[in-house]
Amino acid sequence: MQNVLIIGGGIGGSAILNTLLESDYLHVSGVVDLDLAATAILTAISHSIPVAEDYLNFSKTDIDIVFNVTGSDSLHQELREYFLKKTVIIPGSLANVIVRLLEEKEHFINQLSKESHREKIIFNSIEEGMIGIDNTSHITFINKSAARMLEVKVDETIGRHIHEFISLSELPRIYETGRIELNRELELKNGSKIVTSRFPMIDDNGETIGAFAVFKDITEVVSLAEEITDLKEIQTMLEAIIQSSDDAISVVDEKGNGLLVNPAYTRITGLQMDDVIGQPASADISEGESMHLKALQTRKPVRGVNLKVGPSNREVIVNVAPIIVDNKLKGSVGVIHDTTEIRSLMKELDRARSIIRTLESKYTFDDIIGLSSEMQLSLQQAKLAAQTLVTVLLRGESGTGKELFAHAIHSASERKFNKFVRVSCAALSEELLESELFGYEEGVIPGIKTGEKRGLFEEANNGSIFLDEIGELSSAMQSKLLRVLQEHETLRIGGSKPIPVNVRVIASTNANMEKALLDGKFREDLYYRLNRMPILIPPLRNRKQDIPRIVERLLLKLNQEYGRSVNSISDKALQYLRVYDWPGNVRELENVLSRSMIFMQMNDRQLTEEHIPLNMLRVAEAKNEVVIPSSASLQEQLDTVERGILHRALKQSSGNKSKTAKQMEISLRTLYYKLEKYGLM
Repeated sequence: MQNVLIIGGGIGGSAILNTLLESDYLHVSGVVDLDLAATAILTAISHSIPVAEDYLNFSKTDIDIVFNVTGSDSLHQELREYFLKKTVIIPGSLANVIVRLLEEKEHFINQLSKESHREKIIFNSIEEGMIGIDNTSHITFINKSAARMLEVKVDETIGRHIHEFISLSELPRIYETGRIELNRELELKNGSKIVTSRFPMIDDNGETIGAFAVFKDITEVVSLAEEITDLKEIQTMLEAIIQSSDDAISVVDEKGNGLLVNPAYTRITGLQMDDVIGQPASADISEGESMHLKALQTRKPVRGVNLKVGPSNREVIVNVAPIIVDNKLKGSVGVIHDTTEIRSLMKELDRARSIIRTLESKYTFDDIIGLSSEMQLSLQQAKLAAQTLVTVLLRGESGTGKELFAHAIHSASERKFNKFVRVSCAALSEELLESELFGYEEGVIPGIKTGEKRGLFEEANNGSIFLDEIGELSSAMQSKLLRVLQEHETLRIGGSKPIPVNVRVIASTNANMEKALLDGKFREDLYYRLNRMPILIPPLRNRKQDIPRIVERLLLKLNQEYGRSVNSISDKALQYLRVYDWPGNVRELENVLSRSMIFMQMNDRQLTEEHIPLNMLRVAEAKNEVVIPSSASLQEQLDTVERGILHRALKQSSGNKSKTAKQMEISLRTLYYKLEKYGLM
């Protein structure tokens, strides 16, 4: 609540006092007048409000707003010199205006005092989810769209730690580093996936005061009108968000005249603020019609409209939403996406989508289930490797749990409190993989404006790095990796000074490395460096006695993901699972259980043979023929045939996914999607 001091007890002071007495937001701390019989003085006394002949009787640290209704300009200057800079000194010429504003907006201010109006008015005007944290990683604001995506209530989240709702949130890291991240894929607790952009929040002093994220298409929110942004905290927050956005934002009033644009707007459109502020909304359109005017006319949002803006006819995609307060149209807010940048970002996103990287290990040896002698031997070798710094090569079929072993080895090592970095060597082109692993110096990579970049080996310094599908490395990348293993140093692209690194390397492959050596596709010296501690992980078909315990663990995991309470599996269903050979190993088993759980009713507690899609377990290969159950639907039969074709193609190429994709004349991304779909990863 703001503390108010009224200087002048005449008609003006009395009018302001009577208005403020009805306010729940502003508190009158005192009334000053040389005449202690003045009208406002008497009214104040009747309400037990302190009065005085001199404003010096009041502490300047306790006063937020001073109303000077004496009409004296010299007194106004004295008040400005006496009170703190944060104190607002309001001359009498503005008193009547403020009185009218207080009367008109009293009900709105009451509402804002009860809840965080930055979400209510600004952030709830858009469909994209927005969430922000302070410097302690506690949530300071969240809009309804974000709450809906997270399946929580807005009031439950304010003031709580971000990881309580988004366990993998990177917002604390964004606050620490001050870097911007665009279009990152993230999976929420409820299983839904979002694309989020993250930004640090920087105030007028250049200090980072928090971080915020925008879910889906980045659509910033701006102020509804200047009349509801009198609180300095809200103004600072909005300015930080708008200035930090890389997407162009424009706001118009209810008449369609420009109110606000951000720096990104001038960069994308080529127009300056003077060209649009106060001008009609169509001033920036070079081809097409203004979506601001359309949103104002229809009072409905307009999404994904292609327009050309500015003198250079820049092609953009425009999203516009009306700003409606208390069912009154106040204007509209628009976000302009540069299609050139979007295409570039989407291309990079597609190429990097399959990289799975995290900076901490998530599993231990307790998470690995294995009673068979083969699995016990692998576990003993892995535990022994964890106690040393030897390079480990995990070998086994796809889906056997090589990554799980890598996590467990790091978690059991002396480096467990340092970073654990994962990267798929087959998911990116050679150029992108090189920049990811080794980083680059500023100005070396065309089109990159963020300066230098640390490589993953630098990120993993004093920790561990997991190189998945190591057999897919090109010859050039093999040479660079060998240098890291031999010299314990890395060299950035375009750099001349080696950077010492202390990294424990854990590699994995499902390829025949010995054949690759004979074919000259893999360096012999690198192979022997990697193969110092080989660990062979047995396929699931060789340890079927572990299936019951694995199923039990997977059911616990899937219960959390799907919100179910399945606590057991019938003996007959378990028998079905035991007789199958599981070419996709544990990953395929999890896929079958996942589909089975989807077929169950919400109140079912036991998974039975009726829930298991038997066509998934009846894919057999005999003389290149696939056995298809006659009772299956058309789609199930088609899926069975496609799965069998993919399985044979993978087998013929010895698990080499790049070779398989080329042979089948499909993209590597499409192949990964289908392998994941059919549990063949």
